[in-house]
Amino acid sequence: MLKILSEAFGVSGAEDEVREIIKNEMLSLCDNVETDSMGNLICLKKGTKGYCNTIMLTAHMDEVGFIISGVTKEGYLRFKTVGGIDPRVLSAKKVIIGKNKTVGCIGDKPPHLEGKKKDKAASVKDLYIDIGAKDDDDALKYISIGDFACFDSEYKEFGDILIKGKALDDRIGCFILLDLAKNRYPHDVYFVFTVQEEIGCRGAGVATYSVKPDIAIVVEATTCSDVPETDEAGFSTKLRGGGAISILDRSSYSAPDLRNVLYKAAVSNGIKVQYKQTTFGGNDAGAIHLTETGIKTAVISVPCRYIHSPSCVASIGDINSVYDILDNFLKGEVNEAWSF
Repeated sequence: MLKILSEAFGVSGAEDEVREIIKNEMLSLCDNVETDSMGNLICLKKGTKGYCNTIMLTAHMDEVGFIISGVTKEGYLRFKTVGGIDPRVLSAKKVIIGKNKTVGCIGDKPPHLEGKKKDKAASVKDLYIDIGAKDDDDALKYISIGDFACFDSEYKEFGDILIKGKALDDRIGCFILLDLAKNRYPHDVYFVFTVQEEIGCRGAGVATYSVKPDIAIVVEATTCSDVPETDEAGFSTKLRGGGAISILDRSSYSAPDLRNVLYKAAVSNGIKVQYKQTTFGGNDAGAIHLTETGIKTAVISVPCRYIHSPSCVASIGDINSVYDILDNFLKGEVNEAWSF
C-alpha cells in the first residue's frame, strides 16, 4: 500500500487520486467517512467504551510539485514550484503532468554553455520541462496552463530495510493511519487526511473545526540529516532511531504532557524513540492547535532523508516504531492525556 500511495499523483490542490485510494480502504474500516469542501478526508472509528472524548490523528495527502505557468514558442514548459523544493534536485528529473499524466523531463542549459555560472545551481526560472513537443501549439495539445506536475519516481526497497520514493512526506503518515484504522480502540478516533499542507497547512484548520477533537496528533515525515560531513550536534533526526517526537518548530509548540505520554508509550513498551532536535519548519500542528479555543496537539514523525525530492529515503523500522507508539498510546496511555 505504501508503494501505491508514494507513486500516486497528489500535488497540493490536486489530491484527488490519493484521496480516492485512501477512501476506498477506509470505507470498510471506519464507521463514517466524509470528504469536506476543502477536500479533507475525515474518517470516524467509534470507540469500544463509548467515551465522549475524541482523538484526532492527521496526515497530509499532498506532496510538493510544480504548476505549469507558460509555454515557449519552441514547446518547452515553464513552471513554478508548489511547496518547498531545492532547485539542486531538479535538473534531468522525470515528471508527470496533469490529468493526462503527460511525461516530461526537467531541462537546464548544458554546463559547457553556462560559462562562469556552470558551478552554480540553476534557479527555477532557468529550468523548463521538455515533453517532446514540436512547438507551443503542439505542447498545448497535451497540457494546459495551470496543470500540476509531480516527480515520476518508482518506490523501491533497498539496503537494510530502507525505502526510497517520492512523496514519503507525508504518504508515510497516511500509510500509518490506514494501518491504525484496522484496529478499534477504547476512545473515538478520527483519522483525518488533510490537503494543502505543503502550501500553508490550509486543510488542517478547516478539518479541525469540523471534528472538534479533545486532543490531536499529527503524523508526519520529517528531515533527517545524518549524512556525511554533518556535525552530529546538528542532526534533526537519525534514520533507524525510531519515531521522532517534536518539541517546538516555527508553527507550534507540542503540548508537553501529551508529548510526554507519547514518549512513555514508547519507552514502557521497548519501542525506539527520539526527540526531533531542530526547531525549523512546520506542519499541520500549526493550524490545528490554534483552532477554536485551542487544541492540545503533538507531532510524531518518521525520519526521512532527502525530503521533498524524487528519492526520499526512510526506514521501515522507523515506520513500525511510529505505528507501535501510537497503537500503544491509543490502547491505554491516552487515558493519562485527559488530565491536562
